[in-house]
Amino acid sequence: VQSQAKFQKTGIKCVAFWKLALNSNDKILYGSYIRNKKMKNIKTIPSTDGYHMPAEYACHKGCILIWPQRPGSWKKNPEAAEKAFCAVMQAIAESEAVYLACGKAALPRAKAFADEHNRQFQREISEKKHFPVVVFEAETDDAWARDIGPTFVVKDDTVRGISWTFNAWGGEEDGLYASWQKDDAFAVAFAKREGYVCYDASPFVLEGGSIHSDGEGTVMVTESCLLSRGRNPQLSKAEIEEKLQQFLGAEKVLWLPRGIYNDETNEHVDNVCAFTKPGEVVLAWTDDESDPQYVLSAEDLKVLEQETDAKGRKIRVHKMLIPKKPVCITEKELAGYVFEEGEDTREAGERLAASYVNFYIGNKVVLVPQFGDEHDVLATDLLQKLFPEREIVPIFAREIIIGGGNIHCITQQIPVRR
Repeated sequence: VQSQAKFQKTGIKCVAFWKLALNSNDKILYGSYIRNKKMKNIKTIPSTDGYHMPAEYACHKGCILIWPQRPGSWKKNPEAAEKAFCAVMQAIAESEAVYLACGKAALPRAKAFADEHNRQFQREISEKKHFPVVVFEAETDDAWARDIGPTFVVKDDTVRGISWTFNAWGGEEDGLYASWQKDDAFAVAFAKREGYVCYDASPFVLEGGSIHSDGEGTVMVTESCLLSRGRNPQLSKAEIEEKLQQFLGAEKVLWLPRGIYNDETNEHVDNVCAFTKPGEVVLAWTDDESDPQYVLSAEDLKVLEQETDAKGRKIRVHKMLIPKKPVCITEKELAGYVFEEGEDTREAGERLAASYVNFYIGNKVVLVPQFGDEHDVLATDLLQKLFPEREIVPIFAREIIIGGGNIHCITQQIPVRR
């Protein structure tokens, strides 16, 4: 989906394009490929070129998701996970376009969902009061768009992507599956498809869920993740920070010690702490000192209370309680998984890294995971206070968390070209 300005240059009205999007995904995808096949990766430095990573609460062109298929994450029959993903996409499409990647085997199911959505909202889409779901074929190893999609950086009215090296959250050291080549290729493939120049950050290993930006020069990460032995063991902490400065335009990096207890990504920052505006964050929290999360969150709070951001502001911390009752995988759920050789397995009763901080900030909505817990409403109430101009949309997300992540993990925003 291109901007109105782009279509004005070609003499095509936006309304006509939306109708084309509704009637023929295949034609759009083929045309997009032909139009953008000459886009390339570049090895220059984004910050040197004047680019920086915007905040998630800045305006989006759209959002990338990937249809769930992997039986070791979404079970042999992924129907329940598909429903959860569709609920996320329907909420996002209220204010931005959805770009849905899907492997060939499940493509008919993904297209059926998109076609029904686009038919249902055809008039609203033509009036730009709603947005389409655009499906395209892409083979991936799993559905974590945040971690394998491009990280986008902006400069004035231009947007570029960054392709990091992806190694399944730890490679041979502690990666979660043995083969990740298709995931590693996705960022470049998407950038090429949509016509974005893409910076090649290889061989630096990073995932989108391991970084959070305030859009004003501050980037937040966790030491437990970025300093893990399975990512960039040859680099020191100072050298990793320099990479973040170079590629994300970071003027200051906030290093939180830990993430969420039992987070298999080595504790991504997006599950424990997130910017809600410049100078303000939400931090996953528990008042139960016997909970293993208490010590981890307390370490983070101590750092945040002592730090300032890139503009010299003290950080205001809003505590967001984790679910009161630990979210654990059941025997029945476990029976549905089919794990490949070399893939990380699960155990019945295993505590999952459930956190309300794993929300997605859309243009007019904030999607927050719900777990059927008494703390669910506390999370939605807090977010409504922090985002009064957005609608807070609760999404029952158990079928996403049992896959290993949550709403923020399966989404990747695309900044708008201004």
